[in-house]
Amino acid sequence: MSEVIEWLADGTPYSPRFGDRYRSELGGLAQSREVFLRGCGLPAAWAGQAQWRILETGFGLGLNFLVTWQAWKADPQRPRLLHFVATEAHPASAADVLRAAMAHPKLLPLAEQLQAQCWGLLPGVHRLVFEEGRVLLSLCIGDTKAVLREQVFEADTVYLDGFSPSKNPGIWDLHTLKSVARCCRRGTRIASWTVARAVLDGLTQCGFVVTKTPGLPPKRDNLQGEFNPRWEPRKAKPAMTVTPSTCVVIGGGLAGAATAASLARRGWRVEVLDSQTTPAGGASGLPAGLLVPHISPDDSLLSRLSRCGVRATWQQAATLLQDGRDWQASGVLERRLDGSAGLPADWPAAGRDWSEAAGSTQLAGAGLTTADGTACWHHRAGWIKPARLVQALLAQPGIHWRGASQAARLQRDVATGVWQVFDAEGLCLAQADLVVLAAGYASRLLVDVGLPLQAIRGQVSWGLRPANETMAVGAFPSFPVNGHGSFIPAVPTDEGLAWLAGANFERDQDHTRIQPQDQQSNFERLQTLLPTTAAHLATAFSNGAAQAWAGVRCASPDRLPLVGPVDAAAQPGLWVNTAMGSRGLTFAVLCGELLATRLHGEPLPLEQRLAQALAAQRFSPVAAQHS
Repeated sequence: MSEVIEWLADGTPYSPRFGDRYRSELGGLAQSREVFLRGCGLPAAWAGQAQWRILETGFGLGLNFLVTWQAWKADPQRPRLLHFVATEAHPASAADVLRAAMAHPKLLPLAEQLQAQCWGLLPGVHRLVFEEGRVLLSLCIGDTKAVLREQVFEADTVYLDGFSPSKNPGIWDLHTLKSVARCCRRGTRIASWTVARAVLDGLTQCGFVVTKTPGLPPKRDNLQGEFNPRWEPRKAKPAMTVTPSTCVVIGGGLAGAATAASLARRGWRVEVLDSQTTPAGGASGLPAGLLVPHISPDDSLLSRLSRCGVRATWQQAATLLQDGRDWQASGVLERRLDGSAGLPADWPAAGRDWSEAAGSTQLAGAGLTTADGTACWHHRAGWIKPARLVQALLAQPGIHWRGASQAARLQRDVATGVWQVFDAEGLCLAQADLVVLAAGYASRLLVDVGLPLQAIRGQVSWGLRPANETMAVGAFPSFPVNGHGSFIPAVPTDEGLAWLAGANFERDQDHTRIQPQDQQSNFERLQTLLPTTAAHLATAFSNGAAQAWAGVRCASPDRLPLVGPVDAAAQPGLWVNTAMGSRGLTFAVLCGELLATRLHGEPLPLEQRLAQALAAQRFSPVAAQHS
């Protein structure tokens, strides 16, 4: 369950867990502006900056975030990008977040946007996106000490906010303050409403220079200071930072488009080269695909990564695509044909925002009953036309797409550090300070070091639904179904509603020829997945009316994407974002953001250990030593 909040007679939210108010009796708005914004010298401190990174301990009901966001919107000299990283061990419900903002009408439009994204807050990092990707909220759910170990960035501003040290000493103890200090650079401003002696002493011990400043009456004092230790802080590794300049992305599919969009939002001038004549001409040209999280009884690495990816793609689709035409948040039924439940036995309420055991209503919507075995219902899932998402991402300002441009060779000028991209005839197609390989299986041809990529061909069967829908009553499910292959029942096309079934997996094959045996294979999987639907479509498969599309996926040995520098020491400025496998819709947007945040030393969009699992150098021990 979400954190229990009691509302006092004067409308103040109160925490029974800690026996304390969420905001002062003077009202939270005045405290946020006076203590935190003014206490950290904002908005003046961020004027003219490319980005600004704020760390808050104790997100609570989100008031400090909303006030900061409002100040950012109102400031003509605001930074291009605002990062707000907040820790919270006991997240409130979306309804309470909105209710807390109702006392402040000018904040309400922002609070409604925040409420819409406050779902599924399981332990870990949740990246919420606002203002077309220019305001990024990283909600770190869990103990502050633990979650800050999963981030590697340097904050420009720190808000120390939490329940009173006497009520919640854990968020103010020395170990927590050390965790905060590890996220600071020399000069990072810090502010808090508390001037408890233990907090002042702890901050001083951690390298902060702090002072008491006059507070809002009747509160006597607040705390202000900066990180300026007498010693040189030991950092495990300096954060990588670059200045946006020029970039060439090779590959115009989901991975390339997502990379280009994330870099362009940060001020890069991006040129996308693709061998095809139109965007999404390769595997991303799939007529429609599923966006659905992976589940496992132990909530595995892949399951956690997939949730981060689904959230990232969901946000982009909701912002950029036309609902019902380009995508649909329909929910997806997953049949567990092995009889397992799929979900952890102790799956919490926040997890059920994502996925839960399917009920009789969902089963009936697919023409199934409990006698057909176990199934899960994924709330945050649906279908997307990948090509439409690619086109929308490439339409972002700062991106130039060039088709029919086959890259054959890369060369770096050691003196200038500029990369050049040549075609097979030796013509220079483009040059830039940064090159990102996002060409799927073909990416391996452009690097000297081996990229462990495997081609996996897949063929999808599809056809148009009958014009007379009364003939198909009960034949098609009301939503997509997966589990043994997949089936999408109704995708709008210019010719009418289409259905899609498949796809097969043919390893080490990189051709796209249509194969009749794969049509039969798709039909046989459909017979297992949805027997009634398969019976209805049997004639379409037998007489050739069922059409086909084939593409080549690209996978790594552990079936996770490769994201990051190829070899930071030997080939600086050459990065890769590929190996999405059959989960391009799940991973591409997330990996594009991960690449951009690593380049700029920003807060990660997921936990550090999950990001490390995607490192491009993980299969190359020599390269990993230099990364």
